[in-house]
Amino acid sequence: MNDGRILRRAAATTLCRDVEVVRGIVRVTGVAGVLALVLAETFAGAATFTWLSPLWNETKRSYFTLWSVLTTLLFAWPAWFAASSGAVAGDTGRRVTSLALAVAVLGTATAGAFLLRQPLFGRVVGIVSVPVSLAVLAVMAATGRQGSLVSLFQLAAGAAFLGAANDGLFLGHWYLTDRKLTRRPIGRATLVLIVTTGVEIAAIATSGFGGTPSSAQLNPLLTAGALAPWIAIGMAAATLLIAVVVRAALRGERAAAVQSATGFYYLAVVTAFTAEIAVRTRFLPG
Repeated sequence: MNDGRILRRAAATTLCRDVEVVRGIVRVTGVAGVLALVLAETFAGAATFTWLSPLWNETKRSYFTLWSVLTTLLFAWPAWFAASSGAVAGDTGRRVTSLALAVAVLGTATAGAFLLRQPLFGRVVGIVSVPVSLAVLAVMAATGRQGSLVSLFQLAAGAAFLGAANDGLFLGHWYLTDRKLTRRPIGRATLVLIVTTGVEIAAIATSGFGGTPSSAQLNPLLTAGALAPWIAIGMAAATLLIAVVVRAALRGERAAAVQSATGFYYLAVVTAFTAEIAVRTRFLPG
C-alpha cells in the first residue's frame, strides 16, 4: 500500500516537472521538445531559402531532388517524431504534431515528385511546404516561456540562421557535381548567413542572461552562471567569423576556393547547431 502511494507521488512529481499549464496551454519541456524546435527551425529556414530564392533558375533539377530527399529524412520526419514524443494532451501539442506531420508528408511528396521526374509538381509542393513549416514555428511560439511575439521572433531568427548554414553546406558540395554553376548561389547563401547570424545574436539576447528551470532539466551545467546564453552567443559569433572567412575565400579565382569555403561551412553548421540548441534549452518553461 505504501509502495503504491510512493509510486503515485513520484509519477505526480515527474508530471508536474515536465508539464506546466498556463493560460490553458499545455507546455512541454525536455530533450524531445528542444529537438523538435531545432529540427523544425532547420527545415523551415532551409525550405524558405531553397524554394523562394532564384536557385531554381541557376542550377540543375537534380539538386532539388537530392535536397528534398535529404532534408525530409534528416529534419522533417525527425521533427515530427520529436514533437510527437514530447507532446502531451492539449490543443497546442496536437496542432504542433499535426502540422509537423503535414510538413513531413509534403517533404516526402516533394522528394517523390522529383524522383519520378515531375519537377514542376515537386516545386509547387515544395513551395506549399514553406508556409506550413512556418506555421509550425508560429504554433510552437505559443509554448515559449516568454511572450508570443518575442518567442516567434526567436524561432524565426533561428530558422533563418540554421537554414542558411545548412543550405550553404549543401550548395558547397553541389559544386562538385555541377561544374558550370556560378558562384552567385553560394555567395548569396554566405551573405544571408552573415546577416542572419547578426539577427540570431539579437534574438539570443532577447532570451535573457539568467538561469532558467528548463535549462537545468536538460543539463545542470547550463544554469551554472547562466552559461546557456553565453555559449549560444559565443557559437553564433564563431559562425559569423566563419561566414566572413568563407566570403573572403570565395573571392579567389581558383576552383579550390569553393572547396575551401565548403570546408569552412562544415564548421559553420556545427557552431550554428550548437548555438541554437544551447539557446533553445531556455525557450520552453521549466
